This record gives sequence, structure tokens and C-alpha cells, in this order.
Amino acid sequence: MNSSWQIFIEDNGAVIDDGEVMHFGNPGQEIQVSTTGNIIVDLAHEGMLSIHGKDAASFLQGQLTNDITLVEQDTTAQLSGYCNPKGRLLAIFRIFLQNDAYHLFLPRGLVAGTLERLQKYVLMSQVTLEDASEQFIAIGVSGPDSTEELGTLFSALPERHYQLARQNELTVIRLPGPHPRFCLYGKTEAMQGIWTILDARAAPAGKAAWQRLDILAGIPTVFSETAGEFIPQTVNLERLHGISFKKGCYTGQEIVARLQYRGTVKRRMQRIHIASDECPLPGSALFRQHDSRQSAGTIVNAAPAPDGGCDALAVISNEAIQQNDLHLLSSKGAPVRLETLPYSLADD
Repeated sequence: MNSSWQIFIEDNGAVIDDGEVMHFGNPGQEIQVSTTGNIIVDLAHEGMLSIHGKDAASFLQGQLTNDITLVEQDTTAQLSGYCNPKGRLLAIFRIFLQNDAYHLFLPRGLVAGTLERLQKYVLMSQVTLEDASEQFIAIGVSGPDSTEELGTLFSALPERHYQLARQNELTVIRLPGPHPRFCLYGKTEAMQGIWTILDARAAPAGKAAWQRLDILAGIPTVFSETAGEFIPQTVNLERLHGISFKKGCYTGQEIVARLQYRGTVKRRMQRIHIASDECPLPGSALFRQHDSRQSAGTIVNAAPAPDGGCDALAVISNEAIQQNDLHLLSSKGAPVRLETLPYSLADD
């Protein structure tokens, strides 16, 4: 975390652990507010890769699941995945373009490994890859009044998901969520001013509140525990417009395309509620009640729920979904309840 920003955010009450803002003194209340109210969140738990150079676009086109040519500098960001040759996700990125450099955001713990793996594919391409996690300060804003509040700071705001707007050196991207939700990126001094203004109108919250909003929106995250675990369709990436089936070849493309056109997706990511206050880690197994030996599902991400228990995303077998008889072995048989996603899986 940028040292100047860390001093600023700690002076504003942030409790920081290993460079990530965990909460602002009352994590339970922050989760409550995120459900119905307005929050601002420091996004230091996200790192950033910067990819630039003459061949940056063609290089990324050969690596990522989405069509990088659709990312436009002043109007359009993107959700995209990065697979291994077996078609399994190593990372999911939020991407935007600024000053001819592509900025790829992912969990901070994946930055070094992803950079090292991508570097192996550079070969003769004129492209530079670097860890640029300190280049921007990133904050999240969510809530029923967030559009109005940000409207006092920006002359125009994006209206569609993954649309972006830019004002001076500030970038704002609209994200899916239960309320209007935005990511803001900029330099330290400008972001300190924005935080100070918004702090008077919204409740500061830690990373768990933001991750829960991703869960409610049905947006998956790949963490180090699940890298190489999921094929993109099993985490609904095509339903989130994170896959292009027209762009041509990329690493893992043959597997992803074969599943789309010739196969059946036998496991799908679902939203669930777990009746346990001990939230499972990504990669934790789910089991059917009558069979505690063979996994029927895998946790993608989980966060505390406002009324107790945990909200989560999990990739679950179709058979187990139909039977609706899961329990979480790592939490001593905690019951699991299926919840609805904000998008449809009905045409499978």
C-alpha cells in the first residue's frame, strides 16, 4: 500500500492487516450498512498489472478470454479471464485502458505469480509487463445514493456496467451490484480529497463488505486457493460477458469453446447462504448430506452476512442443486441454502 495513503486511511480509522483494510472499527455494522446504505471502501486488497507497448493489445488477445479490442480508453472497461492450457482459470481481471497501457486488477496475492506466468509468453512481442499496484489508489463506492453523491464530483458518470468515465486524472467504472456501485482510480492527493468528501456522506467499510457485494452480484473471484480449479463457464463468466466466442485463439480457448458448443456444463456457480458464522475459505468443499466423501461443490468466495451466517458463491454439481441437500463439512455440517442469482442460468 502506498505509504502516504496508508497514513491517511489509518488516520481515518482504518484497521490494516498485511496492507489490506480489514475494517474501520465495527465490521459487523459495516456489513449491515452495505446492504441498505451507502459505503466507501479502500480497495487495497486488489493489485494491478500494467501491460503496455506496441504489441500489448495483440499479446493480451492471445491470453485472455474476452476480446481486448472492445476495451476503449475513454468509455469501456471489461471483465475477462486468464486460463491455463487446460482451460482452467488462473485469474479474473477487471481491465481498463489509460495512456496506452492496459491495467488489469486482480487479488493482490495473485499479482506476482500471474506476472511471472504471463512473462513466459512475451517471447518476441514488444510489450512490457509490470506490477503497478502502487500506481493508483482505488476506492469503491456503493449505495442507493451513490450516483447522486458522485454526481457532485464528476460531470458525467457511467450508466452501464463496465462503462467508464474519466475526469482529469480520475477514472470511474460502474459495476454490477444490488445498488449503484462504482470503482474510482486516481493519484493519492486527488483520492484523499474524494475520500474526505464521501466520508461525510457514506460509511467507511472494509474489504469483506465489498466482497459481499460481489457475491450478491454473482461476480466470481479467483484466489490463490482456487487458481487452476474452475473452467470459465462453471463460474458463469460467459453470463457476465467475460468470454468472447468470436475473437479466435487464446490460451485454453479450445477447452472453453468445446464446452460451449459440444459439452454440457455439469457444475455451475450458485449463490448460497451458509448457517455458520465461520466463513469458509475459497476452495473449501461442499458435500451432499448422504455422502460426506465425494465433493459436490467448491466455495468460490464467502463473506459475513448481516443477519448472521455467511453469504457465498460456490460451484455446485447440477445433481446436488436439484436435490438441494448440501452441507459444509468444514463447518461441522452447517446447512446450506440456495439463493437466487441476479442473472439467469435457465437456458442451460
